[in-house]
Amino acid sequence: PPASLDSPAQKLIFNRVNGKRPQVLPQQVSAPEECYTLAHEENVRFVYEAWQQVEQQLDGSRSGESACGPVQYIEKTPNPGLKNFVPIDLEEWWAQQFLAKIENCS
Repeated sequence: PPASLDSPAQKLIFNRVNGKRPQVLPQQVSAPEECYTLAHEENVRFVYEAWQQVEQQLDGSRSGESACGPVQYIEKTPNPGLKNFVPIDLEEWWAQQFLAKIENCS
C-alpha cells in the first residue's frame, strides 16, 4: 500500500486567541498527503497535451485555417429544464466546505 495511507493525517493547529485553549480538530478535516505515481503524472501530461492540441485546432478551424478538425458540439434545441443551470465552481465549493468544518470545530 502507498506510504501516505500508513502515515497519520496531519492535524491543523491554531494558536491561542485571547487566552482560549485551541480546539483539536478531528483527523478527517485534513486529508492525508496525496501520493502521485509516475503513471499518474504521465496520464495527466497526456490528457493536458492532447487537450491543448484540440484547443489549438479548434481555434484554427474557427479562424478558417483548416476545413477539417475538431468540431465543438452545440445543442440545436436546448433542454428547457437546463435553462437555469449554473455550473459549480469546484474550488469555491471546496473552500466553503473547508471553512464550514473549521467553524463547526471551533
